[in-house]
Amino acid sequence: MRTVDPARHRQRRQQIVEAALACFAEKGFHATRTAEICQRVGMSPGNLFHYFDSKDAIIEEVIEQDRHEAARLYAALREREDHYAALLELLDLCLELVCQRDYGALSLEIAAEATRNPRMARLFERDDAQIKADLSALLSDAVRGGQIDASLPIESATVWLLALLEGALFRAAVDPDFDLARERATLHGLIERWLRPTGVR
Repeated sequence: MRTVDPARHRQRRQQIVEAALACFAEKGFHATRTAEICQRVGMSPGNLFHYFDSKDAIIEEVIEQDRHEAARLYAALREREDHYAALLELLDLCLELVCQRDYGALSLEIAAEATRNPRMARLFERDDAQIKADLSALLSDAVRGGQIDASLPIESATVWLLALLEGALFRAAVDPDFDLARERATLHGLIERWLRPTGVR
């Protein structure tokens, strides 16, 4: 029996993920055929199923990778002394991502799929809960450090910050004139007026 090289297997899985993401961004999840993913990565459909049993499984891997990356990012940000500055850095990183057309299109595609696919919905809900918890923790750190307003309702602020980012995702997807460099200063000003304690601005 042929032994499987784990490193080679992981590498091949990642190549499939990247090929699938390119296809999904170009054509959408449902319009992309498995054969197109295989053609892009250079393998037969039969070989693909040694790595993923469906397109759903590929999206699940994408969501899982994003979850681990987000966890690492939040852990690093919470190590900072200035958690308000860390929050601004997080917002900037998120906006840079949503302004990447392929990333934005793919994110909207996954979100839409989660509304009609129970398997995707469960993953989406799990990750959304984790993101809320991580962002709430970062805001709480900033409150304890006196860097944002202590009267701020953390749970509501978390929801509205996420809604702001999700709205930016949609805006970047539909508005070709949306310019992050131009809008960044305004965003920072809005956040400053909303979150900062009086006298800290």
